[in-house]
Amino acid sequence: MTNSAQSAHRWTAADIPNLTGKTAIVTGATAGLGLVAATELAAHGAHVTMAVRDVARGEKVARAIIDAYPEADVAVAALDLMNLSSIREFSADYVKEHKRLDILINNAGIMGVPQREVTADGFEAQFGTNHLGHFALTGLLMPLIAKTKGARVVTVSSNLHKTGRMNFDDLMGEKSYKPWAAYGQSKLANLLFTSELQRRFEKANVNAIAVAAHPGWSNTSLMKSGPMKGRSKFMLGLGQWVSDRMAQPGTMGALNELYAATAPDVVGNDYFGPDGKSEQKGYPRKVDRSTFAKNEADAKRLWVVSEKLTGVSYL
Repeated sequence: MTNSAQSAHRWTAADIPNLTGKTAIVTGATAGLGLVAATELAAHGAHVTMAVRDVARGEKVARAIIDAYPEADVAVAALDLMNLSSIREFSADYVKEHKRLDILINNAGIMGVPQREVTADGFEAQFGTNHLGHFALTGLLMPLIAKTKGARVVTVSSNLHKTGRMNFDDLMGEKSYKPWAAYGQSKLANLLFTSELQRRFEKANVNAIAVAAHPGWSNTSLMKSGPMKGRSKFMLGLGQWVSDRMAQPGTMGALNELYAATAPDVVGNDYFGPDGKSEQKGYPRKVDRSTFAKNEADAKRLWVVSEKLTGVSYL
């Protein structure tokens, strides 16, 4: 679909095709964009696994989805993207229990964490969660992805990837940590990963595509768990007040990853975002990425580094 056609049509969740017989995984599915994505995929017939850190909360959310859509097929499984052992355990169980994987939405993420934090494996938290965790997850699920005709790997980036630069000399922010620089780097890494994964799919003749999306400015809980973390109740309330009035609802932001995951005209390495001014709000359309996100040498280098850091190799 061309950009003009997309704008004229204004694609919504009602346009998602029948997904009966398809399987999907959505990371970070208990709130925000991930919750919307998991709900819509299930509502349209897919068997959806909500891969979440808080299983009890996940079970509560899953029951709510089933209450709203009695025919929904929803499962909940523990996944902590800040822990490689958890990623390996989740992936091993999923591969053992399922015969296919049609849609993997690498949705979970953290944003603008004020003070440098590290994952269980010693990675800077934003790079470790947003990129390395999903890199490892995708690789460990590759046995299913590679044998599922037409499978899609959708990775959620951000418009702030345009501020990102790959600092290969200090990927973990050990020499200098700046919250938004670290976030921009992790979101740039999402797009470099997508393009390199697509190249590897093509080289290996795997009938699957890697695509990406960003939600624009959407009202989610990322502000509370990221840049507003540790702030006073007043500042938290002020931040939420601004988001409530300025950002688009998560139901709109999630349309971009849902389009990438389900629309029939999507091709490998596509990137979708809102069609409004500065890609902040609106309906899904194909958007451009920064020059740095098109750097094939950086994509290949990042892949090699990511394999070494995670111990996960594929394609």
